Amino acid sequence: MTPQASSGARTRARELVLQALYQKQIAGHDCDELLSQFKEQSAYQRVDQTFFGELLAEICAGQAELEAAISGVIDRPLDQLDPVELSILLIGIFELQQRVDIPYRVVINESVNLAKRFGAIDGHKYINACLDNAAQGLRETEISG
Repeated sequence: MTPQASSGARTRARELVLQALYQKQIAGHDCDELLSQFKEQSAYQRVDQTFFGELLAEICAGQAELEAAISGVIDRPLDQLDPVELSILLIGIFELQQRVDIPYRVVINESVNLAKRFGAIDGHKYINACLDNAAQGLRETEISG
């Protein structure tokens, strides 16, 4: 398996996408600008670049729809989410909806790990609950199978 295709390279890609989405929220950068910036970082060389590009582009293009889906699984208004939590949920919901090749447990686990690493204390519990709730509807066949 090449480094590009390893699960570690995908984990690192998710970390960079989280950082890019956070930067988009805080600084208002557009996705093309973010992609250019992140491609220049040394960390970019260690990620699954195809996966990174797809996640960032698709999440940016469908952010309104993803936020609507997130609103259906959270217990507060969307604007009350921490920017890190929102970014993690954007990634998680996108993967649950669009990347059925990635098992739902992997999506949730990766998201929880992002929250443990970058989020607030105990934020990972909230992410876990929200994505588990979302998976019940989005991956019902996979969960019951």
